[in-house]
Amino acid sequence: MLSIFTTDSEYQGFIKDIKSKIKSVQIKAALAINEEGIKLYREIGKDIVQRQEEAKWGSNFIEQMSRDLKEEFPDHKGYSKSNLFYMRKFYSFYKNCDEKFQQLAGKIPWGHHQMIMDKVNDPETGMFYIQKTIEAGWSRDVLAHQIASNLYGRQGQAVNNLTTTLPQEDSEMMGQLVKSPYIFDILGLGDEYKERDLQKALMQNITQFLLELGTGFAFVGQYYRLELAGEEFEIDLLFYHMKANRYLVVELKTTKFDASFLSKLGIYMEAVDQELLSNVDKPSVGLLICKEKNDLFVEYALKQVNAPIIVADYKLNQELEMILPSKEEIEAIVDRTLDQVSKDTTDYKA
Repeated sequence: MLSIFTTDSEYQGFIKDIKSKIKSVQIKAALAINEEGIKLYREIGKDIVQRQEEAKWGSNFIEQMSRDLKEEFPDHKGYSKSNLFYMRKFYSFYKNCDEKFQQLAGKIPWGHHQMIMDKVNDPETGMFYIQKTIEAGWSRDVLAHQIASNLYGRQGQAVNNLTTTLPQEDSEMMGQLVKSPYIFDILGLGDEYKERDLQKALMQNITQFLLELGTGFAFVGQYYRLELAGEEFEIDLLFYHMKANRYLVVELKTTKFDASFLSKLGIYMEAVDQELLSNVDKPSVGLLICKEKNDLFVEYALKQVNAPIIVADYKLNQELEMILPSKEEIEAIVDRTLDQVSKDTTDYKA
């Protein structure tokens, strides 16, 4: 029988609010459970390390430890031999990290931690990916992609003038754009591709391009038409940063950097500021992505520009040999990850 409340708008609003509150509590509870689980795993790892150092126990005791824990806690899948080794590695890997690590570690799932430990070589890099995962809510697949594309090594490598043209808060917020090279995960482009080919390919995978830009960006349009002083312009790509309240004007060039590109981009940015800005919006930021660039020359050219602009280069997926792990390294990582997923799925993963 159809209830009278089914079509009542006031009741529908009420029940929607209740559902939202329940989901919020569920999320908080899950985060709390995860945080305690990560803390427990670190403590277990610490105990294992101390026993091996002080009592001179070898690695064989971990196998016995796994059997005893699984017998006592049969419903918990986190006490396999390999997962206990991960706990030991987790403690040792971040042993010298400060209090900030303690605050952040529990905010991402254990499976993410395992992946980071498998793929990075030092705790500073690990902390970078932990922070980025928290900020952007990366899934494990996205985290794997960012590590494979060496986001840590690319961060901060683009030439820019943000610190001299933006307030400090906005400069830090837009700083996630300051990476080089940008990685375009595109297949099928021949050696003689043109700018339109590259732009079209990017639009076919706009989600991937947004991931490269960073968090907070929304796609506004491609070949976006604007008019300034009676002249019509067509912007390659236009985005908007929801928190900074700034448009991002993107120009793609399949050639080496030329100083004239900055003038053209500056005109596009002015057109955006004149035509699109509302009362809450701030002046736009420009991102020029070229096939090649001479950093020193770009630096000199940017000194003549008052608008905030970032100049980066890009690599296509077929050109990544210099910045990605080798085929053998990737295969080994995949094998370890698949084996870990099948054997050691824990209670503390998303």
